[in-house]
Amino acid sequence: MGGLDGFFRGMRIASTGLNAERTRIDTIAENIANARTTRTEEGGPYRRKVVIFEPLLMNAVDAHGRKREEVGGVIAARVVPDPTAKPQYIREPGHPDADENGMVAYPSVNTVLEMSDLITAMRAYEANLKAQESFMRMAERALRILN
Repeated sequence: MGGLDGFFRGMRIASTGLNAERTRIDTIAENIANARTTRTEEGGPYRRKVVIFEPLLMNAVDAHGRKREEVGGVIAARVVPDPTAKPQYIREPGHPDADENGMVAYPSVNTVLEMSDLITAMRAYEANLKAQESFMRMAERALRILN
């Protein structure tokens, strides 16, 4: 792989990380915003969502001319309901969404856990941003050397 190919490959990988982490941040924000939502269009309480990341595979050619796939970054492939998140039932007889026993189904969203995940996602986003900025500085230096 040539120097320029490697340079642009690194920029692309950092860019995919930025996009994937942005999706994760948005999903976590949605979870926090709906932590007390007892009624959705689908019926029932809001269900916590999670982002499924997958490697972004790219075609490459090795030193012997053989084609192969290599990881070229990450993508947020899907945003899906958390399969482990079960509603929490709280007795509130006066609530408009209470059942005949006065129980209300609330989302299984732990705001402390969500905030922890948000901090992790923001740090990963910042790391990808710093990598992207480093690639830009390298490009600027290379252009100065050429002049």
